[in-house]
Amino acid sequence: MDSTPTRERFDEAYTSGSAPWVIDQPQPAVVALEREGWIRGSVLDIGCGTGEHTMHLSAFGYDVLGVDVSPAGIDQARAAAAERGVPARFEVGDAFQLGDVPRYDTVLDSALFHIFDDEDRARYVRGLRRIVRPGGVVHVLALSDTGPGFGPQVSETTIVGAFLDGWRLELLRLSSYRGAVVRPEHAELLGRPLGTHVDLPAWSARIRRT
Repeated sequence: MDSTPTRERFDEAYTSGSAPWVIDQPQPAVVALEREGWIRGSVLDIGCGTGEHTMHLSAFGYDVLGVDVSPAGIDQARAAAAERGVPARFEVGDAFQLGDVPRYDTVLDSALFHIFDDEDRARYVRGLRRIVRPGGVVHVLALSDTGPGFGPQVSETTIVGAFLDGWRLELLRLSSYRGAVVRPEHAELLGRPLGTHVDLPAWSARIRRT
C-alpha cells in the first residue's frame, strides 16, 4: 500500500454499499479456523467491519469483541446482530490504540493487515504484541500479491518480516478470501457480473506471541 486508507473512506464504503469485503457471511477460511479448534479463549476480531466473524463466533459461545475504526461499520454490525438475535459485542476502536494490557488469547485479522502502509503496519504489529497474552495467537487472512488486484495485496515476505521479535510464525499458506463484486471496475477486472461473489488468493498465517 502507498498509504493507509482513512476512516472516512471506510465510512463512505459502508454507507454507499460499495465495500467489496462485505459479503453478509463469514469468510470460509475463518469458519475453518473455528472448526479446526484454532479459536480459543478471549478473542479480538480486529477490523471487524459489519461483524460477520464476531457474530459467527458469538453464536458458538466464544468470548469475542469486534472492533472497527468505522462508526458506520459498527452501526451496521450492531443492527445485524440485533436482527439475528446474536448477543455480539462491538466497539468503535483504532487498531493503533489497542491498549497496553495483554488480555486476548486469540486475535482474528481478516483483511486488515493488508491495508496498512509499511510504517503503519509496524505500528499495528507493535500494538498487537501489547494486547496479546504470551502464548496467544494472531490469525491473519490477507489478500495475496498473486491475485488480480481486487484490493490491497501483500507478499509472503511482508508477513514474515512484520512478525519477527516476540513472535513465532507457525503457519503461512495460500488460502482464499471471498469478496463481493460491487464496483464496476472490479466487475471489469474479474470478468464477473455485479452482485456476485469471487474467491481470491490470500495468505493465511498463524503467528504465536512468545
